[in-house]
Amino acid sequence: MKRYLRLMMMFALLVTCAVPVQTEAADLSSMAEVTGVRVGDGSDKTRIVVDATKAVTIKTMTLSNPTRVVADIKGAWLSPKVKKETAVGSRFVSKVRVAQFDKNTVRVVVETNVGKNNVNVFTLKGGPVPGRVVMDFGNLGPDSSGATVKLPDVKTPPETKPAREPATKPTTKPETKPETKPTTKPVERHDETPAKTNEEKSDTDRQIDEITGLQGRVITIDAGHGGNDSGAIGPTGVTEKSVTLNIALRLQKLLEAEGATVYMTRTTDTEVSPKGGKASDIEELQARCDVANKANSDIFVSIHNDSFTNGAAKGTTGYYYARGSAKSRVLADDIRKAVIDELGTESRGTQSCNFYVVKHTDMPATLVEVAFISNPSEEKILASDEGAQKAAQGIADGIADYFG
Repeated sequence: MKRYLRLMMMFALLVTCAVPVQTEAADLSSMAEVTGVRVGDGSDKTRIVVDATKAVTIKTMTLSNPTRVVADIKGAWLSPKVKKETAVGSRFVSKVRVAQFDKNTVRVVVETNVGKNNVNVFTLKGGPVPGRVVMDFGNLGPDSSGATVKLPDVKTPPETKPAREPATKPTTKPETKPETKPTTKPVERHDETPAKTNEEKSDTDRQIDEITGLQGRVITIDAGHGGNDSGAIGPTGVTEKSVTLNIALRLQKLLEAEGATVYMTRTTDTEVSPKGGKASDIEELQARCDVANKANSDIFVSIHNDSFTNGAAKGTTGYYYARGSAKSRVLADDIRKAVIDELGTESRGTQSCNFYVVKHTDMPATLVEVAFISNPSEEKILASDEGAQKAAQGIADGIADYFG
């Protein structure tokens, strides 16, 4: 009798244990199997493709320190044949890891050095592979500003202008740059050379004012991109955000030395909007315009570097908003010509545009594409201290010409 009872208990135990196995098999059959991870490294971007047996849905997020882009593939299980970690070593991506995060989720983690505007994650379905998750890292737009870039078919010599004697620096200069917006409205200014009301000004100071027209001017300088937004990325990994900031800081010193009051949209590698990395593109761009508008600036200059998929594209371009201030084109043209004089880059002309920062500022405004960071030769110039200083000097000369 005892033997019979033992047999019955063993039978019941076997039946009970078999139930989860059947349920698990049924669950897997309804899920997508992640079968592989492929990596392609091109000249302008790195593409990672995760293959699955069915169409999938994903949830993405970004983690910091170090920067990682995470894609959670829902309703999926990871095939044991898939390699769990892949070293990429490109200028955009260093490593890709994949794992079973929980029983219903496969997690893909990509270690990268690019900002949010240089990442695009999406899904595809159909074709030879039923389900795919595509993760692109790098220079993803047609160029850094969104404008259509036409490749030059002939070499155009740099524009020249009469040489101008560099203005002697004033004997005094502002002790510090204004780090915050003033609590009081700046005094009203006019486009003519400011009246010289200081009785103690020397003849030299008066001559400097007449030559440069910068004494008492209020100028806002915008270093393009920053923080989570890398901007365009050059062939050797130089980021647009670092180049524009380097040029802007040098430009600030040059302008303040000539007696101008300079407002900077940023002085470090950060976003401008108070919301930081959580700000929308429009909120971030409007924050830059707000700096200039609230300071009642005389002019607004946004510094950028161009980029194109073909590394042969090169040169300097000045942009302005045609429906804005009539003087914006003059400002854009003066700065473009002066930058070309300093750097020896080719001229791509002065063009009208619809860029947000020159459209929503209340004063004459320009966006200058100093050179192509996607061009190996021009990237080298932009990344060098000498090139950054020359670019800053060119912009300063152009501003002086505008006010002259």
